[in-house]
This record gives sequence, C-alpha cells and structure tokens, in this order.
Amino acid sequence: MYHRFMSKELEDLANHYPVVTVIGPRQSGKTTLVRNSFPNKAYVNLEAYDIQAIIKEDPRGFLKKYPDGAILDEIQRVPELLSYIQVIVDENERKGLFILTGSHQLQLHQAISQSLAGRTALLCLLPMSLSELKSAGINMPLDEILLTGGYPRIFKDRLDPTKAYRNYFQTYIERDLRQLINVKELIQFQKFIRLCAGRIGQLLNIVSVANDVGVTSKTIKHWLSILEASFVIIRLQPYYENIGKRMIKSPKIYFTDVGFATYLLGIENTTQIERDPLRGNLIENLVILELIKHRFNQGKDHQLYFFRDVHGHEIDVIFQRGSTLIPIEIKASQTFNKEFLKNLYFFEKLSKGRFDHRGFLIYTGELEQRVGSFEIINYNHATDIFLEN
Repeated sequence: MYHRFMSKELEDLANHYPVVTVIGPRQSGKTTLVRNSFPNKAYVNLEAYDIQAIIKEDPRGFLKKYPDGAILDEIQRVPELLSYIQVIVDENERKGLFILTGSHQLQLHQAISQSLAGRTALLCLLPMSLSELKSAGINMPLDEILLTGGYPRIFKDRLDPTKAYRNYFQTYIERDLRQLINVKELIQFQKFIRLCAGRIGQLLNIVSVANDVGVTSKTIKHWLSILEASFVIIRLQPYYENIGKRMIKSPKIYFTDVGFATYLLGIENTTQIERDPLRGNLIENLVILELIKHRFNQGKDHQLYFFRDVHGHEIDVIFQRGSTLIPIEIKASQTFNKEFLKNLYFFEKLSKGRFDHRGFLIYTGELEQRVGSFEIINYNHATDIFLEN
C-alpha cells in the first residue's frame, strides 16, 4: 500500500456527504485507496457479471444487503443503481454511506447529474505523483521516471514498464474501446493515439490529425472525447480572458501518465529517452501532471491554462488564483539561461494588474534562485507554485 495524498480529502468529504465518488483511469489505485480509507465498509466489485445480473434483476434487494452502505467499485457498469442509491440517501441522513469508484467519465457524469447531483462529492485520482513516490521511498533519475510513469502496480510488482504498458494498452482496447467504437476502426484508433503522443504540448489541430490518420475530423473529435472520458488524456485549455488580442483557442494534449505516453512513442529504455527529440515534451507533460495531481488530491479544479497569442508569444502554464495569474515556464535543460525568462517578462508587462509579481521557471537543474519576480526551481519542487507568498 502506497500512501495516497488524496486519502485525507476523501475521508473528510465522507464526513460531509452521503456519497463520495472517486473517478480516474484504470489501475490508478482507486480501489486500494477507498478500501484502505474505509476498511470496515462492505466491498462489491461491480465488474463481476454475476453481481451485475443480480442487480439488474432486483436492485432494491441488492442494496438491502448493505444497510450500513458499501464501497461499490466501477459503478459505471450498473449506472441504473444510482437512482436507487438516491432514494436511500434521501431517506437516511448518514454521511459517508456509499463510496463509489468509476473509470469512465461520460457514463458516470451523466448518471450522477441525473441521480446524485448535490448528494455526492467527486474526486479524481490519477497515477502516483512524484511527491507520492518520494514519500514511498522511491527515488529515480528523471529519464527513469519518464519511462516508468506512476501506476502503482508497476512498482508494487516490479514490472517491466514497456511490457506493463503494452498489456495496459491491449486491456484498454479490449475492455473499453470495443464498447465505444467500431471494431473495424481499432487499427486506425491505435495509430491515432500514438499520433497524439507525438503531439504532446502542441496546439491541437483536428484537421491535421484527421489527415494523418485517414479519417474525418468528426471522427477525431469523437475519439478525443473517448480518450478524455477514459482518463487517457487531459486537454489543457488556453487562457484568453481580456489580455491583449488573442485568437488562439485550440487546446493542448497531455497524457494522464507520462510512462504510457513514452510507451506509445515506441521508447523502451532510458538511453532512447536521452536521445529522443520529444524528451522535452515528456518532461513538460510530467511537470504539468504533477501540478494537476496536487490540485486534484486537494479536491480542487486544477485552474491551469496555457497562454499563446497570434504573434507566437507563449507561456507553458498559467495558474489562475482568484483574480491573479501566475505564469510558469518549463524547460528540459539542466543549465539556466536568462533567455528562458523572455516570455515570462513579456507576460508580466502584458498582464499588468493580474500578475502578482510571482512567476516560475521549472527546469531540470539543481540550482534554485530568484531573478526579479521569477523563481527558478527544480521539477521535483514544481508544486511550490501553489504556496502562498
């Protein structure tokens, strides 16, 4: 059992809501987290076909077996159960009665909005963060982190990352995709997801991707929604609220696990990573994931964006804290260069009153210092951006 930083927030929410729902990608550790947080609660795995059959036959009878509530794992398998849970929690004022998990957003969000709106708190658990790995005594060089990613089972069972992600990908296709897309499109979809890995940190051009894969733009939009709904990718949106004249509205794609992205790029060892032209993109993905995980573990929206104007001025990440904006640049270099601050200085002038005299350059070097309004920090300390002045 690796300690997950979300556990405190999970247990706190269970004291305030009758239902808490933990969503996230398969194998991110949702089941282990909830079972360890609530060891005295009954546990039911809804992936089992016999359990699904019992529920469909007699949902009320099934729930009567658990008068003290239960952990219901992979609730999206029987979303119709949520309406019956609604009746129970409305008649019972107890908090933390049901703990739900799920690994497909679209199915869950629709069902929850219809049945449990206002009755459940929602948390999103991604694979382990750098901070969680370090708390478990796992310290790896940067390129090894990029290769291994953060799925707990890889560390628990000491799996070969490349083989583990190959099996993960095949399982994802067999268990999830075959229910969502035409089987004939699976080969094209595999090409599509690998192309997405090659576009980490780039503006998403739907037409370009469609041409490369050989399908329509409509199909690409549908596939992107599937990747996002099954927690494979995160789309980082641009920030364009009343700062200069901007027309850039396309999002950027990042993967919810950098090890999986590395696998999709065909990289199998750290030597290949060192030489790969997309190493910088993977590092950017890693850092942005660390920021997102930190916010999610606190039960908050990540409030992260990127900035790019029509003249090519770009900031990798903007963190919006209330009415203020914190710009963040990410560099793969181990050596600081004052040119790295160029876009940060530009944004400082552009944002005027919205900039709170605090920005960050996150890089892979060890020397940390302050230059004017900007702090230069190592990627291991990326979450320092969230500390108050």
